[in-house]
Amino acid sequence: MHDPSRDTEWTGFMASPISVSLREATPADAERVAEVMLASRKAFLAFAPSLHSDEEVRAWVRDVLLPSEEVTVAIVESRMVGVLAVKRAEGMSWLTQLYLHPSYVAQGIGSKLLAHAIATAPFPIRLYTFQQNAGARRFYERNGFVPIQFTDGSANEERCPDVLYELASPVRAGA
Repeated sequence: MHDPSRDTEWTGFMASPISVSLREATPADAERVAEVMLASRKAFLAFAPSLHSDEEVRAWVRDVLLPSEEVTVAIVESRMVGVLAVKRAEGMSWLTQLYLHPSYVAQGIGSKLLAHAIATAPFPIRLYTFQQNAGARRFYERNGFVPIQFTDGSANEERCPDVLYELASPVRAGA
């Protein structure tokens, strides 16, 4: 049976728009941030399984990600459904995490999180995604990011070929 919550393509039609709010993550959010990331990876990145246990991911979110990066969460009806993390390094901004809970994909939440990053992070903005993650690649390219390097994956822990994307400046309306 078809389960629309598992769809990864947006058809352009939603029965009713959802209300999404964004806020800065706090240390108290660590468990939910990890749960969103874990659920998303399991649903969409089966080709790149994590080398870390769920408990190791939770500890990393709590002890490394939240204290060291700018983490924004998306909230729908009091439920955390999305996570965005940005850090500054090497003279640019790096979008290091963008995950949605699988039940909330294709509802504009990822676009809202990405727009927030584009509005607040200094340019250029770079990110990596796996070459095999076609949905993410279309999403970033649709939002003005251009691929600047393809790798064999030897530099990432999953050993999956990836692509480095960059957004050099804000995308102009109608561009």
